[in-house]
Order: sequence, then structure tokens, then C-alpha cells
Amino acid sequence: MAKEEDKNVVVLGAGIVGIFTALSLLERGFKVTLVDRDGPAEGASHGNAGVISPWSVVPQAMPGIWKNAPRWLIDPEGPLSIRWPYAPRLIPWMRRFFQVGTEQQLPSTADAMLALNRPNVDLYRYHLKGTGKEHLVVDSVYLHVFRNPDDVDPNGLGWRLRAERGVPFEVLNVGELHEMEPALSPDYKAAFLIKDQARATDPGGIGKALAEKALEMGAVFLRATVQRIIPQEGGGYSLDCGDTQIAAPRLVLTAGAWSARLLATLGIKVPLEAERGYHLILKNPGINVNYSVMDVKRYFVASLMDAGVRLAGTAEFGGLDAKPNYERARMLKGLAQSLFPAINSDDTVEWSGIRPSFPDSLPCIGEVPGHKDLIAAFGHSHYGFGMAPHTGKLAAMVVNDETPNVPMEPYRVDRF
Repeated sequence: MAKEEDKNVVVLGAGIVGIFTALSLLERGFKVTLVDRDGPAEGASHGNAGVISPWSVVPQAMPGIWKNAPRWLIDPEGPLSIRWPYAPRLIPWMRRFFQVGTEQQLPSTADAMLALNRPNVDLYRYHLKGTGKEHLVVDSVYLHVFRNPDDVDPNGLGWRLRAERGVPFEVLNVGELHEMEPALSPDYKAAFLIKDQARATDPGGIGKALAEKALEMGAVFLRATVQRIIPQEGGGYSLDCGDTQIAAPRLVLTAGAWSARLLATLGIKVPLEAERGYHLILKNPGINVNYSVMDVKRYFVASLMDAGVRLAGTAEFGGLDAKPNYERARMLKGLAQSLFPAINSDDTVEWSGIRPSFPDSLPCIGEVPGHKDLIAAFGHSHYGFGMAPHTGKLAAMVVNDETPNVPMEPYRVDRF
């Protein structure tokens, strides 16, 4: 356990991972300072699809996915976009992406994803207890819908990975599917249904409620743009914010896509890419969407939230500093209309944020090699909202010199 004099910890990054890290540290008696250039829960953790799945075990990199990339890239409604001036810088990351997406690698990756996701619903409810926002997490199922029933193959690789890890799912025929989602287009003929899940009706609201809880427990929030991490003689770090410095005797890095840039100031390179995502909210949809619904071929999710129906799922690679292209959000309107023909798409809200993506869909969690008291907790790709509660707990355990309750080898900073 940490000594009393080591109880001051700075958590750099106040997204959903940083907030859960702060809560888990506070429970262990640490004095926590959260630092972010924006307010809590205003980045990628605000804009996700709201799926809280204990069963997310299938990574983005799968065998044969490269065959789809050319078709996706030329399709203006495709799930993938690359800013062509940035493409040469993306090549090393893509090479690693395809290298890790092999059948030999998948079981260990799936196990590591399951270990992070499995307790997420319980941890969300545990931390939300007493905030008055418990209702923002509701029981749900996840529908993966298909137009062609022949595409619903339980023996496909991804579904075998799920079955081998005890994921509770079943196949729905056309009648069962439309009984669950009556507004769904009749073009959809079958689905996989994943059970025992939850969904967020306001992801940003959850983040802000948990941040407020952390502050009530004694955390301090500082709004600052950190430019460099500077090791200090005798231990600890100084966060260089230009005209000010923040002392960090112990530091947990939860800065999402900006984490790699900050580690680079220490001479550490990690293959983290900034993957921009978009969502579109249809504020007055005029229909009910009862569950989280994914169009598998189009790689996007529709889910009813307090603000309306949120459509999310597109990915764009253009670097950390590229400005959003909101056409990527607006094109989701047409996809929504093909999924739910009666949906009203007249009143919309566009949003964009940046996911921190490693090639293997796993984050870095644990002490940074060669840098005592610098703990990584970043790089969750598309799975940050689901992996955040357990990541925060594991990071706090590392800080507190506890033995984590899952194998940590898959999340090593130096695994690449």
C-alpha cells in the first residue's frame, strides 16, 4: 500500500477514464487533482454510442478486414475515411493493425478485452449510486441487424470468439426482430441479439455526474493545457502549462489521443492514432428505438437517448490536429432513414471527437517503463466508455501497489 506521503496523485485527463481513475483513487484515500484543458467528460467519452457491454471481445482488427477498406474509402457513406495528405504517416500504424488481426492473435486479445469489460455495468451502477443520476444507465440488449439472413452465421469468427467466452446471444428471425424493433425497415430480415447489457441515455451526463461526485469526495479540478511532462530530480513530475507548472508527485496519464504526444516529450513513442469519430442526434425522431441497434454492414449504431436518437460509428484518420469534416456526421442521416424509414431527421445536432486507438484495440494500463510513478491509462479505441470503469480501478490499484485482479501483460506500454 502507498505511504501517507505518497498520497498526492495528479490524473492528467478528465474524460471518462480519468474520472473513474479519480473515483477509484479517492476510495483508496488518495488526494486527487484532475487536470484537463476542457471541462470533465467533454471529449470522446461524451460522444459515444452509449453501449455499455460486458461482452465486447471482438477487436477492430480482424482477419480479412483489409479486403473491405478500398470499398469503404470510395463510399461517401462508408464507415472509414482517410485524409489523403495524412495517409503516408498512417502507413506504419495500418501495418501493425493488419499484423495483429490474425486468428492466432485474436484469442488473447479477446480475453484481454473481456477482462476490462466484464464488470462494467456493475461498476457504472456502483459509482452512480447516490448521485441522483442512476437512471441514466438502463438495462438493454444489443441488436446486430442484417438484411440478408444468410449473413447471420453463429459459426463466423467473431461470434465464435463470443461464444467461447460465454457471451449470451441468440439469433432472431424476421418476426422476432420486428417485434422488438417495430420501426425497423422491413428490409432487415434477421439479427443477433446480445443479452445482459446496459446502455447510457446520456453519456456526457453520466461523466459529469461522476466528476461532480469526485469533487464532492475531495478531488480538485484544474483547467490547464499541459504541453510537457518534466521529470523532477528526486522523483515526481512537473506539468509544463506554459505560464504555470503543476507539481505531480505521482501521475496517471488519461489524456486519450493526446497521451502519445505528451509521452513523446519524455522520449517515449507509442503507436497511438487519433481516430476522429462523429455522431448525429435526431432531436425529434418521431419513432421509438427500444434498444441499441447496429447495422453490421454499415458499421453504425442507433440508440435512443434523452436528447433524441444518436447515430454513431464512423471513423476518420487525419491526425490529431485536423479540423472536423461534419459531412461525416451529416451522412448518418441517410443511413438512419434506411434503418428506420419513418424516422424524422429534420432537427439534428452534429458532434465530433477523437478516439485514441492502438492497432490491437487494447489500451495501455500500468507503470511506464523507466518512469517510476508515471502510470498509463489511455488508448481505448472504440471501447473507452465500456472499459473505463475497470481501467480506472486497475490504474488505482497500480498506484496503490495492489496486485490487479486481471493479468496486466496485454496492456503493457512497451508491448509493441
